[in-house]
Amino acid sequence: MRRSLAVLVIALCAIPLFAVNINDTRLLTDPAISSDHIAFAYANDLWVANLDGSNVRRLTSHPGVESGPRFSPDGSMIAFTGRYEGNTDVYVVPTAGGVPKRLTWHPLPDIVLGFTPDGQSILYSSPREVYTRRFTQLFTVPLTGGEPTKLSIPNAAKATYSADGGKIVYQPIGDAFQEWKRYRGGQVARLMIFDVATNAVEQIPQPATRSNDTDPMWIGDRVYFRSDRSGEFNLYSYDPKTKQVEQLTRYSDWPVMKATAGAGRIIYERGGYLALFDPAARKDTRLKIGVSADLAVHLCGRAIPGGRLEGESLAHLS
Repeated sequence: MRRSLAVLVIALCAIPLFAVNINDTRLLTDPAISSDHIAFAYANDLWVANLDGSNVRRLTSHPGVESGPRFSPDGSMIAFTGRYEGNTDVYVVPTAGGVPKRLTWHPLPDIVLGFTPDGQSILYSSPREVYTRRFTQLFTVPLTGGEPTKLSIPNAAKATYSADGGKIVYQPIGDAFQEWKRYRGGQVARLMIFDVATNAVEQIPQPATRSNDTDPMWIGDRVYFRSDRSGEFNLYSYDPKTKQVEQLTRYSDWPVMKATAGAGRIIYERGGYLALFDPAARKDTRLKIGVSADLAVHLCGRAIPGGRLEGESLAHLS
């Protein structure tokens, strides 16, 4: 009996060693895309690869958590949210690699949302001027460093600029649906289009039964976003001229998550894998990305030397 138990324990402890597929890795998240690269988060680090998922390389290796990469308009820089030194701030690093540069220093969390259209500043959300901390506001900080500038939108959790900088599509409050799937209460995620010149605001239409519309993106003259208005989260587009909303993907198993846009395409996470959606061709393609990472694995309470605690859950679940 004891021998059988020992064999079972050894077998269970050895499972993590074979759990990670280094040729087609799952649990890739927070994707971003430029004209010639993709970036994503995995095992609390940032990674960069070619558009087809090949030539994967680690961009950051700090023990802290890095997330939310966003490419500059020319693709040469990546802004991200770094949880270093006990704080959450805006950082930027060259796409080619290098030492990340810290741009914000406030004790409250600053979350990267993207770049301004000219590529000279980074857009981020922060509760730094909200005494209740019940919502966040939008700020920009120069790429070269300096004082942040507060935008005139009263409150927003997510936002992105149109290509000409004349409009901003934003989500006023955070994602209540993260805690309540198919949430339809008073905190549903809505998207608003803000005119920078006139301060006029237009809401993207929702069904009478409400929906959660999130992850706003601009491509050309259309707004793209995720919504659960058909049940599971899928991609949609909104034409400000015709006021029409169109469903683009029709998944019913795994939701479309963490969608961002760049260079005329959308990249998103679904079922632990990353996929590209081409609005022009109306086609999506699942990417095969292999990440050969030295993840931290704990074998029955014994840490493998050189590992990191943050990677433990990924090693067991991927």
